[in-house]
Amino acid sequence: MRSLRIAGVIPARLQSTRMARKVLRPIAGRPMVEWVWRAANASGLMSPVVVATDAEEVATACRARAIPVVMTSPACASGSDRVREVARQIEADIYVNIQGDEPTLTPDFFPPLLALFARPEVEVSTLSVRCPEEEFANPNAVKVVTALDGRALYFSRATIPRDRDQTGFRGYRKHLGIYAYRKDALDRFAALAPSPLEKLERLEQLRLLENGIAIYVAEAPRDTIGVDTEEDLARAEAMLETIVDGSARA
Repeated sequence: MRSLRIAGVIPARLQSTRMARKVLRPIAGRPMVEWVWRAANASGLMSPVVVATDAEEVATACRARAIPVVMTSPACASGSDRVREVARQIEADIYVNIQGDEPTLTPDFFPPLLALFARPEVEVSTLSVRCPEEEFANPNAVKVVTALDGRALYFSRATIPRDRDQTGFRGYRKHLGIYAYRKDALDRFAALAPSPLEKLERLEQLRLLENGIAIYVAEAPRDTIGVDTEEDLARAEAMLETIVDGSARA
């Protein structure tokens, strides 16, 4: 496989609907978005890794920490739209859309996501993990089912596949919302109108599947804590404080 230029993009809205200003909420002494950027940058697989925002307050906080920033339009409807705006300014073969509310990401999440592009048929990749039992029925833990070659068949907030005969199936897969796109696939995706299933489930990735753009799913090294609530924030802080404490003692 020839060397690919890979850019990492962290969309960072200040006014999130579920938890306002969360990308700047402090966790173990650092803004949430800094934790995400540090993990992505430390992977060494993407250059550059930038924060994409429409908020000057986010940009100022990032620049104070030497984190590269690209300003994007307030009209962007989604993180993918922000990634596409960055793609107009930064040339790359692959763009990685990294959620700004995933502070427990670590550098080892990125190799499996990007290794899939050694296969020429892969246009879009993402990650999944074995779903924790306590999240089987949680609609915020999105489930994914795949073909034998790793191609996503469907994503849903429902518990899929349905264990019709109640066999005790426990192999549900939880989707982690990190994506990598070849440039052509990103352009095609952003040009498409929201699709019926996407609007029904409120899952943007279904727009790709409904329009015949395959998504391939790799195994993530572990689950993450996506921050949508104060409880999530407390759990993430408890985990990341151990990292900060360990670094201080080293």
